[in-house]
Amino acid sequence: MRFPVAPSCLNLHNLCHEIKNSSSSGRWKDVLSQYIQIKRTPAHHPIDHTIFSHVLKACLSLSFRLGTSVHASLIKNGFGSYTSVGNSVMDFYVKSGALCSTVSVFNNMTTQDSVSWNIIIHGHLDRGDFENGLKYFIQARAVFGFEPNVSTLLLIIQAYRSLRAFTDGQIFHAYLIQSGLWSLTSVQNSLLSMYTDTSMDYAQRLFDEIYDTDVISWSVMIGGYVHSDEFITGLGLFKKMVSELGIEVDGQTMVSVLKGCVNLRDIRIGKLIHGFLVIRGLDYDLFVSNSLIDFYCKCGDIDSAITMFKEMNCKNTVSWNSILSGFVHNEKYEEALNFFASMRQSGFVADEVTLVNLLVIFKLFGDLSQCKSIHGTVIRRYLQSNDLIMNSLIDAYSKCNQIDISWRLFCLIKIPDVVTWSTMISGFSHCGLPDEAISLYRDMPNPNPITILSLLEACALSAEIKKSKWAHGIAIRMGLASEVVLGTAILDMYSKCGSILASRRAFNQIMVKNVVSWSAMIAAYALNGLPRDALALFSEMDNHGLKPNSVTILSVLSSCVHGGLVEEGLSIFKEMANKYGSELKLEHYSCLVDLLARSGNTDDALRLIKSTPIGMKPGASAWGALLSGCRNYEDRKLVSAVFSQVLELEPSSSAGYLLASSVYAGGGSWGDVSGVRGLMRERGVKVVAGYSLVHVDNKAYSFTAGDKFHPLFYLLGPVIEQLHSSMRMDIGARLNVI
Repeated sequence: MRFPVAPSCLNLHNLCHEIKNSSSSGRWKDVLSQYIQIKRTPAHHPIDHTIFSHVLKACLSLSFRLGTSVHASLIKNGFGSYTSVGNSVMDFYVKSGALCSTVSVFNNMTTQDSVSWNIIIHGHLDRGDFENGLKYFIQARAVFGFEPNVSTLLLIIQAYRSLRAFTDGQIFHAYLIQSGLWSLTSVQNSLLSMYTDTSMDYAQRLFDEIYDTDVISWSVMIGGYVHSDEFITGLGLFKKMVSELGIEVDGQTMVSVLKGCVNLRDIRIGKLIHGFLVIRGLDYDLFVSNSLIDFYCKCGDIDSAITMFKEMNCKNTVSWNSILSGFVHNEKYEEALNFFASMRQSGFVADEVTLVNLLVIFKLFGDLSQCKSIHGTVIRRYLQSNDLIMNSLIDAYSKCNQIDISWRLFCLIKIPDVVTWSTMISGFSHCGLPDEAISLYRDMPNPNPITILSLLEACALSAEIKKSKWAHGIAIRMGLASEVVLGTAILDMYSKCGSILASRRAFNQIMVKNVVSWSAMIAAYALNGLPRDALALFSEMDNHGLKPNSVTILSVLSSCVHGGLVEEGLSIFKEMANKYGSELKLEHYSCLVDLLARSGNTDDALRLIKSTPIGMKPGASAWGALLSGCRNYEDRKLVSAVFSQVLELEPSSSAGYLLASSVYAGGGSWGDVSGVRGLMRERGVKVVAGYSLVHVDNKAYSFTAGDKFHPLFYLLGPVIEQLHSSMRMDIGARLNVI
């Protein structure tokens, strides 16, 4: 067997030269082969230490283990004292992700230079260890008089931005000005990005000071204004950028502009932007095209989104998910499922976003088997560490009334985030377990406004005033009670506890009311039997110049229904039809049917059902209201026809059967009563008992109809019977007046 002959000193020089040539052309295997030949050189031949940077680059590409071997060899041969060699080793370790080894080499170096400090600082910052990276930077400035390179500067600014260390960022800004590094355009743009996250006023002042702004500067400012909800200002800046200064836009700029159009829900401007993109040829940019799809979907123009999707030459999973999300956002669930089938046929695999969208659909359908199927996919793909997926699964199971499964999933998450806690609390509330929801909140660290919303929902469900006041106190201490969303939830919570005065106080404390808060207060009056107050507040809302939405109109009509205000209800319906015809939905017509039926105008109610606008098919609620009217006024001639409609729409609900049975019993048609009861048994329809909620010593007790074993029955039973008797007398008096 022949062994390679050890190279001479001249050959050694040539090999070092070849290593450098091989390295410059990326022939890493040749570099290592030539290095192995050098290793066989007798010890008395000196080696050029500059080759180690090339050898370590080859190891970085081919073998980390061999790189550690090279490191050990150069230490053994006394090359560890060379600062340049130490820098090459540090560079090898930091690019291999071995940050601890990088730090060890740095600490053992005899002398560190600017390159050494740049590598150690850059290594920490680039891997997201911002605090240690900044500590090294401060140390370098204090001990070494270190001057960072441009890439390190940008990472330092990014670190202050990520840590939201606004004051420290300003100090660093001052250092950049003093050191003369401020004039670099990339540094200026990075500082702009930092300021847009904290204060658009500072960002605007800095932007005005930049002598030579480029497309990135403008894009950062437009994106900053959009992110700060100053959409008009952002779009105005875009207009100035293009029309007045003629700066050529890029895809990132247009994505920010489209986001602004989405938030404004201004489809007209968005379509103008789309035309601009077509003219500039930017609609072929995949990122921009996906943003256009997202814009059309969120503005409710799903047809334009599909057209855009079909015209795309290149699609990715984001493109498919954007359309799928659009269908879900616009409540077109069947179309979403068909589109998902097309997605699979096209060879695209469902990712986390796809699965979340599917869970939204199946939880709304109450399809437990499909939710479990998606759960199985999550397990097979090892996606249990994805917070978005796990939160969606917890929510989906709770919406399918499988709260035990939701709880097991929650317990499997090692460190649940605030969204996970809020989702679980909301799940308990949805499944009628307010005490469990409140108990879980007490164990939660660092709740946010979303969590407080879930807590208020739970307290509203419990209908206990003491707990509601406790939750209200938490919202006040967090400074949230005067905000419109939380304030609206608080007034709704008090209304469900029957404390209408507290609801009104909460309403008055909302600093800036919107249509939702007005609607909630109107609904609160309606719920608590104060229809006149509801109508007065509706007039007051109109005086404030607020346009009612469909929920507002429904709340007002409901107050008229429960207050027996027939003329007022008809008048309001006609006025709303003339002013806001587009806001009237099927539920508004059903509510008017209920109003007419309750007042004995069953013929008018039937005519209204038959004359609903095209595209609105009266549902079970409308026919059920009419059936209830037939019962109250013993209009038995309509009962059979109306009952058949109710059964067709809700064959498994007991309400329709019981109403028809009651009407037949009132007229003495016992054969028909027996037939209805037999039909219920044949179809396996179970009667859901009604219940009353009574407060005793600040605690809400539920009394189910016919339950004589309740612990408080003998104490409150006679009182409740007397209350029911009084209610029946009051209803009779109302009917006589009508």
